[in-house]
Amino acid sequence: MNTGAQAVPEKLRALYPVLDALPSPLQAQVAAQAQTVVVSAGAVLFDERQPCQGFPFILRGGIRVLKPAANGRELPLYRVLPGESCIITSSCLLGHADYNARGVTESETELVLLPRALFDGLLDQPAFRNFVFHLFSERMAELMQLVEEVAFRKLDQRLAGLLLGRGKRVHATHQQLADELGSVREMVSRLLKGFAEQGLVRLSREQVEIVDPAGLRRLAG
Repeated sequence: MNTGAQAVPEKLRALYPVLDALPSPLQAQVAAQAQTVVVSAGAVLFDERQPCQGFPFILRGGIRVLKPAANGRELPLYRVLPGESCIITSSCLLGHADYNARGVTESETELVLLPRALFDGLLDQPAFRNFVFHLFSERMAELMQLVEEVAFRKLDQRLAGLLLGRGKRVHATHQQLADELGSVREMVSRLLKGFAEQGLVRLSREQVEIVDPAGLRRLAG
């Protein structure tokens, strides 16, 4: 991880226009105190029971936020892309609590980190406060959908839905698909083999070709 204090990048304003709504003195504080961080792909940006260091703005790359289990399995919660931010980080800052999930970079990721004290100060500004709570609203809707899928849909239905959302050819390993579903590779491989035997998909190395999308849609329910 390479860090260095510098002026806030101009592209940050384009991705997060809420910064333009701040009074000039606060914009100057953001420029002076924010830290630009570049993290390599696959790095654990934060983990359970770690203290939160600041509020992130993503400039490029992305972060996958997941909930690890004691048995080694992981349940993906959501992704954070440029223009977005992480509600688990926000909740940790607001509640002065440690992380209860893990964040892993999907590719080389550049972000701007606001110190905790500056984040607390910005919450006094209605525009920034509305920005943070709007993020909560959007993410909570996504997480409720995830809870519904995990609780009420079978794994074969969820796998079929995942494949349909990726186009005619899905370039991914069985392990990657299992990670996205919060399952294990062996179970996903067994289901994919069953899909292939039914003529729904064609399997090859790190690729799943959808042969019968209508059949998959029926399965996905």
